[in-house]
Amino acid sequence: FDPRHYLSTHCYGFPKTGPHRLKFLLESVKDLRETLKKKGSTLVVRKGKPEDVVCDLITQLGSVSAVAFHEEVREI
Repeated sequence: FDPRHYLSTHCYGFPKTGPHRLKFLLESVKDLRETLKKKGSTLVVRKGKPEDVVCDLITQLGSVSAVAFHEEVREI
């Protein structure tokens, strides 16, 4: 979870992620983790800036051969 997603928007001052969206996200992540667990896998969840968290995870895991990501559409 990137803390920057919970700040206000630049143009309109509304939160990027309000309480209802946050609840949905948390429930979705919990459900995904439970589904993966039933299939013998897991889900790593971290809080922080992705550029820092991913680097730390790669260092911890040691044998990472690829990293995939997507970039969020930015506000104008």
